Amino acid sequence: MPIGAQPRGRRGTVEEPYSPLNLRLIFAAFGFVVCSVLAVLLLRGGWTVPGWLLAAWAVVAAGDIVVIQLRRRARARSAAGQDHSLFE
Repeated sequence: MPIGAQPRGRRGTVEEPYSPLNLRLIFAAFGFVVCSVLAVLLLRGGWTVPGWLLAAWAVVAAGDIVVIQLRRRARARSAAGQDHSLFE
């Protein structure tokens, strides 16, 4: 990827970068699933402190999913009829 000015037709600027919400949603969902499963396994195995820490991270990931979905809805309302790829 060339370093320099952004290609024409791309959204976002240096001052206001464009966030890849779909990719962030996938990462947050992955983090939620992994933290939830590991928290359950650790709590069942008697490792309470690491289990509760992972449960807390799963709650944070769930909150991140909610925020990302709200931003995706706002983007869909502002850009009606426009499809977005995974990296947009």
